Amino acid sequence: MSLDASAPYGGGYPDAQGGQDPYAGQGAYGGQGTYAGGQGGYADLGHQGTYADPAQGAYAGPGQYTGPGQYAEPGQYADPGAYTAPGQQQAQVAEPVAPEPVAPQQPADEPGEEEPEGPEGGRLAAAVTFLLPTALAFALILRGIGDRQLWRDEHATWWAAQLSFHDLSVLIRSIDVVFTPYYVFMHLWISVAGDSPTAMRIPGAVAMAASAGLLALLGRRLFTTQVGLLAGLAFAVVPVMTRYGQEIRPYAFAVAAVLLSTLLLARALDKPSFKVWVAYTLSVPLIGWSHLASLAVLGAHLVMILIARRSGDKIVGWAYAAACTLGMCFVIPMAVSGSGQSGQIAWNNPVFKDLVEFPKNLFGAWAVAVPVMALGAIGLFFAGRKALPLAVWIVLPPVATYVTAAQLHLFLPRYLLFTAPAWVLLAAVAVCRIAGPVAGAKAGSGAAVRRGFGWVLVAATVAGIAYQSLPGIRETRQNALGEPDFRGAARIIEDQQRKGDGIAFSGVMSERRAMDYEMRHDKNRPRDWLMYRTPQEIGSFGAVECPKPAKCLAKAGRLWIVSTTLDGNPFSGMPDETATVIQKNFRVVKTRKLESLQLVLLEKKRDAKVDDSSDEKDDAAKRKVHT
Repeated sequence: MSLDASAPYGGGYPDAQGGQDPYAGQGAYGGQGTYAGGQGGYADLGHQGTYADPAQGAYAGPGQYTGPGQYAEPGQYADPGAYTAPGQQQAQVAEPVAPEPVAPQQPADEPGEEEPEGPEGGRLAAAVTFLLPTALAFALILRGIGDRQLWRDEHATWWAAQLSFHDLSVLIRSIDVVFTPYYVFMHLWISVAGDSPTAMRIPGAVAMAASAGLLALLGRRLFTTQVGLLAGLAFAVVPVMTRYGQEIRPYAFAVAAVLLSTLLLARALDKPSFKVWVAYTLSVPLIGWSHLASLAVLGAHLVMILIARRSGDKIVGWAYAAACTLGMCFVIPMAVSGSGQSGQIAWNNPVFKDLVEFPKNLFGAWAVAVPVMALGAIGLFFAGRKALPLAVWIVLPPVATYVTAAQLHLFLPRYLLFTAPAWVLLAAVAVCRIAGPVAGAKAGSGAAVRRGFGWVLVAATVAGIAYQSLPGIRETRQNALGEPDFRGAARIIEDQQRKGDGIAFSGVMSERRAMDYEMRHDKNRPRDWLMYRTPQEIGSFGAVECPKPAKCLAKAGRLWIVSTTLDGNPFSGMPDETATVIQKNFRVVKTRKLESLQLVLLEKKRDAKVDDSSDEKDDAAKRKVHT
């Protein structure tokens, strides 16, 4: 019985002479029961319901009520002495029976035996729970958001987003069709906000900051406000929040979509309504549109549905099936088209070392991954009936993508970033359990002193994780590991270029696309003499090089070579014929070595001493590359 249920009726109604209802507190009447009042009444003279005499004071009928929990057999009288024969002036009145006290039902002591009806507090508490982690996350992400150079994947986003819709449609026929919704969104955003690093990173920053707030609301919905706030604030200071909040790729949107969808499902199970189920249905394609790997969270959603069905909800299964079926209708066509383009990530073939380093790469640092995941494992024991869905959330995606890596090539920490919030939520459960129950009917209960201690734990835990995260956060604001300094190369060329200069590229780091971005506003930039067919023409991110380099370079007076080769030879990343023509007809004027990049200036028919003004030599054997 709920603590809010009304107490059983235990009194009686006094009559005109101070009599008492003899059946007070019984809670039921016989199927054909009897009533004996204190003064006056009805008496059966052999015919039920016949008025006998106002002074007789009794009514007796078949199946007269005899006492608590007992009923007379049909056709019998409960008390033969209470039956008044014709002419009899008085009937014996049944003695009233005192009701037995009914003790209120105690709530379940163990987590998961009886779930609370919903999160405590009202809309103000929910708003505060969402806004505090969101504000903290956004402040951390916003700092230095435009300082770090774009890396090659971000250059790909810029290139696709700045294309016309026609050219974009040509591009996705051969590559990146699964990112079409994101590219369309970024196309619209760039047309309004511009294509500076800061402008292009703002949408991801907002999405990732909102993820911290959504995690807080999810923790509040599933457990307590303390758990939600701790999870949201802790997630806000994890290094990967800053790293991928400043990334011009859809990973932040994937995290936000997963958390929003899970929150809506939890709301639908707690307080179902047509509007909430419609919202959940619309959230399913958002998950797939942000990243196909994120759809693995639907396994955790299915477990939540099965638990609800086992608890007696027979409708929820049909509602979930309809929502998922309708939602996936908007994702499956894109997924089928993308299955034919899996070759673009065929380079991703993880080994056992990648699996071992997965926690570090998921959270941004071992100093954060170890305590969060250790506490998360402990939190599973105190999460009640929410433990199984959360366990599926954190285990199924990495295991499934690693096992199928040879076919799908989806095992990458950034593809599985949406699993990090579940780890943080479970860690928050473990910490807040010290201050009292966090699941079941007693969630959030306890003395004021104990609840206050819980808030102290929240503050201390967030401070501890933030301290451990500081080195990782500083690292995320630097250029991606091993990424060439294209920005520095562009500045040198802009300062020293002459009219008629040309530019050529050597390496495998998408040099042409990167330099196109860095020099996008320079109308006098060197001409790309060797580009034979543009990326738009072939529907790709790369161009087709000139098949007759001697003819294409005939008018070039000076030539800038942007090289990212690993062997230090600036010509080794070119087609052999092109390298031969350049080395035969041009002489090196100067060489500048930047981070993971060589910038070589060549001049036709002119001798010049090589000017290598860099202090450090490029050791290709020690170079590490961000993937």
